[in-house]
Amino acid sequence: MISFYPGPSRIHDKIPQYLTGAVRTGILSANHRSEPFIELSKKTIGLLHEKLRIPKRYMIFFTSSATECWEIIAQSLIKEKSWHLYNGAFGQKWFEYTNRLRNAQAIAFGMNEKIDSKILEGIDDEEVICVTQNETSNGTQVTNSILRFIRRSKPNALIAVDATSSLAGIKLNFRSADIWFASVQKCFGLPAGLGLLICSPRAIARATEINENSHYNSLTFMIEMMKKWQTSFTPNVTAIYLLSRVLEDSPGIADVQQKIEKRYRKWVKFLSERNSLKHLIDTRAVQSYTVVPVAAAPEIIKEIKLKAKDEGMLLGEGYGNWKAGTFRIANFPALKKSEIKKLMSFLEKY
Repeated sequence: MISFYPGPSRIHDKIPQYLTGAVRTGILSANHRSEPFIELSKKTIGLLHEKLRIPKRYMIFFTSSATECWEIIAQSLIKEKSWHLYNGAFGQKWFEYTNRLRNAQAIAFGMNEKIDSKILEGIDDEEVICVTQNETSNGTQVTNSILRFIRRSKPNALIAVDATSSLAGIKLNFRSADIWFASVQKCFGLPAGLGLLICSPRAIARATEINENSHYNSLTFMIEMMKKWQTSFTPNVTAIYLLSRVLEDSPGIADVQQKIEKRYRKWVKFLSERNSLKHLIDTRAVQSYTVVPVAAAPEIIKEIKLKAKDEGMLLGEGYGNWKAGTFRIANFPALKKSEIKKLMSFLEKY
């Protein structure tokens, strides 16, 4: 079965080979305070900096998931309140979860809208602004240029970015924000079970200032441990090892983005030529490069998903308000050209 589901999605072909290597090295039995793990942690973080072009002064932490990062941000980085800009289900979930722990303010905008100065009106410049860079539920993105605009408009705020469906798929301008996080089951082409949290020096300084230390994943404790290349908890060593191997064998992020954007443009053209299908998002400037949402009549959507499964292809369900009238196609690096060609051939008759 070829999985076009936008996470967890298709894993890299070499994962079985990498797993065999992990068993052979003995790393899966290594204590997470031991020298072998410390070397693995140091190597993996170095590769993340190198391959994704993450600034050297930004600290990288291992977590269990992107969802856990919501909690870490709420506990350790928010002084009084956070502001959540969202146009889809996952951005809304981040807001709702944070609001259980802290004072969170929601600013919803349309899925065909860009974030502009009007949307930013009234936001406290001293607090945390939360943005979902790639909204998996509806296939939209907040581009690097918009993130830079938010940074210039609110220079004193900490900007936190959910990049779960884009990290390792497109080149992100990390200096445009202070906190970035993602899980690995999407553009990294790995099984679920590992998250990454990336923090700027400003975010580290804020965590130190607040000095929240009541939880096992309090950022102050995580900082203390990561200075020794260790974690505050027993980590998913298997996933960290697989991440290091995938990064070793992957090209730099500029080359990956070139491939992803080229495929995205092919999908846009392909959908524009269909009779019954269309791209869900009308505004080209906010369309995601890594998640392609396809809209059609509900009966056609149902038929396509069932027939695609019979042909050995798993399509992503529509999500939230768009569940009945859409399906979603992952455009992640691990997918092969031949697999995309097979799906396009299948959809041509629609």
